[in-house]
Parts: sequence; structure tokens; C-alpha cells
Amino acid sequence: MLFADIKGLQEVKEALIASVHNNHIAHAQLFAGSVGGAALPMALAFAGYLNCENRTDEDACGTCPSCLKNKKFVHPDLHFAFPVSSTKKVTGKDAISKSFLSEWRQFLQERPYGTQVEWSQAYGGEDKQVNISKEESRQIISALALKPFEGKYKIMLIWLPEHMHSAAANGILKILEEPPEATVFLLVSQAPEQLLTTIRSRVQMVKVRSFTDDELRDILVNTYHIDTSRAGQLVHLADGDLNEALQLHEEVEDDSHSMFREWMRHCFQRDFTQLVAWSDSFQKMGKVAQKSLLQYGLTIFREVLICSFEGKDMLRAEGETLTFVQNFSKVMDAQKIEGIAVALNQAHYHLERNGSPKIVFLDLSLTIARMIR
Repeated sequence: MLFADIKGLQEVKEALIASVHNNHIAHAQLFAGSVGGAALPMALAFAGYLNCENRTDEDACGTCPSCLKNKKFVHPDLHFAFPVSSTKKVTGKDAISKSFLSEWRQFLQERPYGTQVEWSQAYGGEDKQVNISKEESRQIISALALKPFEGKYKIMLIWLPEHMHSAAANGILKILEEPPEATVFLLVSQAPEQLLTTIRSRVQMVKVRSFTDDELRDILVNTYHIDTSRAGQLVHLADGDLNEALQLHEEVEDDSHSMFREWMRHCFQRDFTQLVAWSDSFQKMGKVAQKSLLQYGLTIFREVLICSFEGKDMLRAEGETLTFVQNFSKVMDAQKIEGIAVALNQAHYHLERNGSPKIVFLDLSLTIARMIR
């Protein structure tokens, strides 16, 4: 992984590179970012940059032996710890990171912006609670006991340390505060507030913000070759989450804007026959598509609220979506929008807990029809 592989976030890259050139590399750093953000790719790129044999002022070379090994995540001085659970083949104390390294490397190749749920699915533990165990903390200490084999630094990358068992967290406190010479800890968290205070006090925070709309659109169009119009819809839905945008593109074939526009038209006209028919169609959609439509609705109502208060500079909608938002805002006010937003969130909550999609959607449609008129 190179910095060049991560689009945007230039200020984060420059700060990391400057720390190397100024020889101010903190021995323990916490890369804090949102779900679907670039915190993990950024930490991987930084790890590669630290041990690159011919690094430049902008990036690792990508061609030296160290970079080639880091590209496949097999560098002997790059160690990983991440949350796992027991599976049919791996149980007990064997349920630690090194038992799943082959699956982990494949996951990083295919889903560097992936989530904990996707990781659990990748190694076959999706029905179990994940954690970083006390045994894992012993493995961390053992892995760092020796000097670097090839690179200048020995690096321990801990992904999602918020899943670390309290005994494991306490077990690494000493080595985290006083690591062996030429050792760097890179913790990558999506919920840093859940970490023990004793952990947070021993690390230097590196905040990795979400992608802006322009950055995300550029990635979708130029890296994943998604149509510009479709990319615009995905950007609106994903809110800076690249992983979410890609998942929606792969799994959701419906045009959320067209569906939402028709749905709202039937609600406004109180066409109950059509709303019942639409509840049947909603029942047939996949769960990802169902939740996507509700999330899109929340996004649209946010835009409608902004438009109703004439905050045009803050609008993110474009094209047909913007026209719809402007027209819809003429019949909406803050009280209506608040009530509908609550109803949409409740519907999403019930779908997450396996409520009947048909009943959830019909109830939501009747609620929105009542609130609009």
C-alpha cells in the first residue's frame, strides 16, 4: 500500500511524511477514522514508507524489496493483531491473529476499506463475538522481543483495538509505553473513545477524516470506473464512506432517487392502493437495498430542511435530485421533517432487527402520508 493509492487526504499524508523527515516518529500512534474511511490504508501506507529503502519526499518507491513485500503484507517486520473469534477449525487459545493471517492478507488486498463485519465473514466467524484476547497480548510482546529482521523499524499494527479484552489491553501497557528500540505501534481505531484511558494516554493521535464528496466522487469515477451520474448518487448516500459506496454499487441495482421520488408522490397524494403495492415491492428487495432506500430518504430530508431555510451553499444535491429537493421543500417545514426523520430511523431500526419489511414499509408510508398532509 502506497500513499498514492489513497486519493485525497493530502494533509494527513504530508504530516506523516514530515514526521519521518524530521525524525519525530512517535513510537505509538493511533489512526482514528470512521467506518469505511482511510485509517487502515493510511496506516499500511505509513508502515510501508517507514521501511522503504528508496523513499522519496512524497511516497515509498514501490519497487524495492521492502515495498514488494509490504504490497503483499508479508514483510517480516510488519506484524498484525486484529479481532477474531473461534471457528469450526480454530478454537480456544488458537483463536488469535496468526491463525488467520492468510485470510487477513487476502482481506487487505480485496477490502482495505472493509468493516469488522466483512472481516468476520471473510474468515468464517460471522456468528461469533470478536475480540483481541489476552493470549494475543502475549503474542504481541513475543513478536516484538527481537530486533528488526530486514527493515529499519519493527512495526506492530493493531486493527480495531476497541475490541481488545481489558486483560489484553493492560497486558501491553508497559511495552506500549516503553517499546524496544526501533519499534513502532500503529493502532487503527473506528471508535477511539472506547479505548482504555491508559491506552489513549500512551499514543499520539492521527485523525484521518472521512472523504469529502469531491474526493469520493473522484475515487468512484476514476478508480472504480463508475458512471458519473451513478457516482453522484452513491456519494450522496455514502456520506464519505467509500466501503459503503462500493457495497451499494455492487448490491443495489435500483435507482434510489427514482424510487424515493415515486414513493413520496404516492404519499403526498395519499394513493393508498399504490402504497400497498409498493410495500409488496419493498418486501422483494434485498436487505441492503431496503436500508439504502431509507438512508437515502434521511439524506434527502436533510437537504429539504437546508433548502427550506435557504441554506443553498450547504446543499449537496445535484441535477434532478436538487430539483426534487427544491420543489419538495415548498410543502415541508421543520416540524414535518423532524417527524418523518424519526419515522425513517425507527423503520431502519426495525429492519435491522428482522421486522417484516412489508409491514414496516406500509406503516412508514402511512405515517409519512399523514405527516406531509
